Amino acid sequence: MRIGELARATGTTARALRHYEQAGLIDSGRAANGYRVYDEATVTRVRNIRSLLEAGFTLEDVRPFLGCLDSDAFGPPSAGALRIARDRLTVLERRIAAQSATRDRLAAAIADAEAIADAEAIADAEATVRA
Repeated sequence: MRIGELARATGTTARALRHYEQAGLIDSGRAANGYRVYDEATVTRVRNIRSLLEAGFTLEDVRPFLGCLDSDAFGPPSAGALRIARDRLTVLERRIAAQSATRDRLAAAIADAEAIADAEAIADAEATVRA
């Protein structure tokens, strides 16, 4: 199949597929006209690569998984794969904590601003009543 067909079959873009190929994650042959040609097994591999990327892995993280990406049935993970997964989870937990702290600071700033606005509105209302 050609690159556009593979892109449609996997829900990705031709650009992403060329990137995966450049990273050594997928292979293609060449047709007589020079177009990339992929076999059907590449569909499964690309879907599995995308699943790992959506789970938070990087392309470099995916490399140790190449041996098991051509099947829909995964075997037991290797020690290296588990280490990579734990490392990626740690990175994600740190990012979540940082984002949560940022959210909390923003929520506090909004609460402070609303309190000031409420106090000013009350003061304005009292001034109007006295006038």
